[in-house]
Amino acid sequence: MSVRLYVGNLPQSFDSKELESQLASIGEGIRFKAVLDRETGTCRGFGFANINDEKVADAVIEQLNGKDFGGNALRVERSERRDNNAGGGRRGPGASHAPGTARKAVNKVVHSDAKAEEAPDPRWAGELSKLKDLLGNQKTAV
Repeated sequence: MSVRLYVGNLPQSFDSKELESQLASIGEGIRFKAVLDRETGTCRGFGFANINDEKVADAVIEQLNGKDFGGNALRVERSERRDNNAGGGRRGPGASHAPGTARKAVNKVVHSDAKAEEAPDPRWAGELSKLKDLLGNQKTAV
């Protein structure tokens, strides 16, 4: 059975070939893959190593955990496998929440180059109309 190791605290600009050569010096059958940022393509600071042999995996943890790599102390440990039913992951269409809680749909706009429209935000439209009425009915002494 394959062992999966988490390799963390990687510098953003590191040479994966250098790390792979260090892993290869420990043992054979080690495959490493860094996790990259989708937008920039740079390393997110961690990756995973799949190792065929349990003894080699223990040797990798022993030799690389805490070792300096590119100015950072590496963090190497066994990766916890995600369960399909575990929380924290993406939820499918049949996922349920805690009883008595309702989850509202949120459509977030992270960035928009479009000009702001004249219409008020629909979440506050009712309150805004009440405020306009109150201000319209208010009389001030001049």
